[in-house]
Amino acid sequence: MKIASADVIVTCPGRNYVTLKITTEDGVTGIGDATLNGRELSVVSYLRDHVCPLLVGRDAGRINDIWQYLYRGAYWRRGPVTMTAIAAVDCALWDILGKVTGQPVHRLLGGAARDGVMIYGHASGGTIDELLDDVAGYLDQGYKAVRVQAAVPGLDSTYGLHHPGTGHTYEPADAAMPSDNAWHTPYYLDFAPKMMKAVRDRFGYDFHLLHDVHHRLSPLEAAQLGKSLEPYRMFWIEDATPAEDQEAFRTIRQHTTTPLAVGEVFNSIWDCQYLIGNRLIDYIRTSVSHTGGITHLRKIFDLADLHGVRTGSHGAGDLSPVSFAAALHLDLTVPNFGIQEYMGHLDPAGEVFKTSYTFEDGYMHPGDAPGLGVEIDEEAAARYPYEPRYLPVNRRLDGSMHDW
Repeated sequence: MKIASADVIVTCPGRNYVTLKITTEDGVTGIGDATLNGRELSVVSYLRDHVCPLLVGRDAGRINDIWQYLYRGAYWRRGPVTMTAIAAVDCALWDILGKVTGQPVHRLLGGAARDGVMIYGHASGGTIDELLDDVAGYLDQGYKAVRVQAAVPGLDSTYGLHHPGTGHTYEPADAAMPSDNAWHTPYYLDFAPKMMKAVRDRFGYDFHLLHDVHHRLSPLEAAQLGKSLEPYRMFWIEDATPAEDQEAFRTIRQHTTTPLAVGEVFNSIWDCQYLIGNRLIDYIRTSVSHTGGITHLRKIFDLADLHGVRTGSHGAGDLSPVSFAAALHLDLTVPNFGIQEYMGHLDPAGEVFKTSYTFEDGYMHPGDAPGLGVEIDEEAAARYPYEPRYLPVNRRLDGSMHDW
């Protein structure tokens, strides 16, 4: 089962996606997601120029060995570009193994530990009333968990709102050059509890309520927010403060019982070892595509399980259906699963990626097709060429830079 070729496919069916396709000498193919939002071409180069030539002739069944070869053999370890590239290789190899054995990946990982994977949707609105209507739509569809974001009064733009015409999909990378967003923390801290109160007053407590802070608060500000949201029984607040200063989460912990989630920008087990080992978070949000693939993410989830931390993987629309399918296979098997983010994908992504995962009553299932259960239509992909797009940047009202 030697690898005959490894090719990188770049396409923009609604947004940019990078897909690695590995083909064996027997003609079996596997695909992995290599998308890094706003920095896609850096991973394309890493794969085409440095990784793909190393794969040809290797045994596609030696997944662990190839992972270690690409990680340890490069000397320059970790980082989002390297780990996204390795993740694409890893997931493609798991896809191949599933197809060769005729098994879905979740069976190769030990089999299902649950009947389905609980997901959360993304409700938003330009006003609280618009938000409430959006929440109602998700609950009507059977969602058991909803993340809520609404425009902060006094600011011209707010993170996490649906763009007109995109339905239930949020895509921030929408400009050829980074756009400037304005931010003022006092406005936000005053507004957030009012937003949560309005949601609970209308819909009650029979569903899980989540919120993304997006790294925008200091530790004490995050503690203040967590304390103010305690009456509304949050499932979590996500990325309350920039994660580089991991000791900061101890300060938040000392002041609030609101659960904490973090990790979508992490790339390895070493990025979250301290937070998990010291029980400073409740949910780890690392993603399969940015954390070295299924092989490495399993290690993170196992470490989390030892310390009572549950999973809550990143699953935004900037991760392709290939990545989402891989996440579902792993989610289905781990004992400490918590929840899975699901944002959906912009049209015409469905022309390019053919999926077998399904949604029913708030839960998703990866399906039982061999491998990951996703295929890419390369002719359709070629109809949607790459488009340069950047994520926004954030500035305070005085013009200085702030975390976006």
